[in-house]
Amino acid sequence: MKEDAAIIDSNILVYAYDETEKNKHLAAKALIYDIIKKDKHFVLSVQNISEFFFIITEKLKMDKEVAEYLVKNYAKLESGKILGINPNSVIRAMDISREYNIHYWDALIAAVMEENGIKRIYTENVKDFSKVPWIEVINPLIQNS
Repeated sequence: MKEDAAIIDSNILVYAYDETEKNKHLAAKALIYDIIKKDKHFVLSVQNISEFFFIITEKLKMDKEVAEYLVKNYAKLESGKILGINPNSVIRAMDISREYNIHYWDALIAAVMEENGIKRIYTENVKDFSKVPWIEVINPLIQNS
């Protein structure tokens, strides 16, 4: 995995398409655009892309064909990769969840990151991911003044 690769959490993907919180939407959209346009290496996990699909179709009521198109396009980008989950990921996630006192689903993302040498995550969830010492947490939704 490329050293500069970062995983994009599902909340950032969702905000890129959810216009209800305008500032967050614009920041997330700008990040995604910047990553794709500059061909930066990015990573999604099966969990992230699945959560994204569920939220945009169920909560945001996006047409499922449009949502499928988005997911398929993320999967096809040469600068990106979708990482899978395996039994070792699940076991490691339980350890991370207990050790750092974070939610299991966040720990599963951390486990997938660890297995693949990913040290950086773009997320709004600074509270949980910052408890894991080897993860660099970047919240692209914070306004820089």
